[in-house]
Amino acid sequence: MSQVWDDVDDYFTAHLVPDDEALQAALRDSAAAELPQVNVTATQGKLLHLLAGVQGARHILEIGTLGGYSTIWLGRALPPDGRLVSLEYSAKHAEIAARNIARAGLDKLVEVRVGPALESLPKLADENPPPFDLVFIDADKANNAHYIEWALKLTRTGSLVVVDNVVRGGRVADAGSDAPDVRGTRAAIELIGSHPRLDGTAIQTVGSKGYDGFALARVL
Repeated sequence: MSQVWDDVDDYFTAHLVPDDEALQAALRDSAAAELPQVNVTATQGKLLHLLAGVQGARHILEIGTLGGYSTIWLGRALPPDGRLVSLEYSAKHAEIAARNIARAGLDKLVEVRVGPALESLPKLADENPPPFDLVFIDADKANNAHYIEWALKLTRTGSLVVVDNVVRGGRVADAGSDAPDVRGTRAAIELIGSHPRLDGTAIQTVGSKGYDGFALARVL
């Protein structure tokens, strides 16, 4: 089935996601620098862009920059006076992302901060920034629930939280798993389901990145 998934993704991309040199260059430079090839697909990036637009997002927080591919998709949805803060653990990844973001003409809107997100988030909160309208979580999966808790502190009623890669190839259904990524993802899903300020769902997907999915939660 994987070939069918690839073919369908290629068809959707050809008709719904126009060729874009800045995005393609971001992927090429990330691959050349041997960054992990775990960025969102083109259609997933377009979905993030549309969600930010539907939100009317003026302030976006991204946890996990990688090479900046998803950052560009999100940043392009912002108004001229908008702001996107992206948190990246790796200095190498952040450097490549910053170049990719600048080439896309978004360096005035996007700030990449380097360091463990659980250290960067308290510092960001101390700055008392305007509430973020959208939070995209795509970092180390073991800390997903912690990232959601921080998202709640940094958002407002009506904000949207998106958590990527929640299916873990189906392993998320294994209650007995000791794998940190599964345990962290299950904790995030259960937090979304039980928290009085969150209303969410999760969707399974197939495509060029295989079998996976994402969670969406609205802040109440």
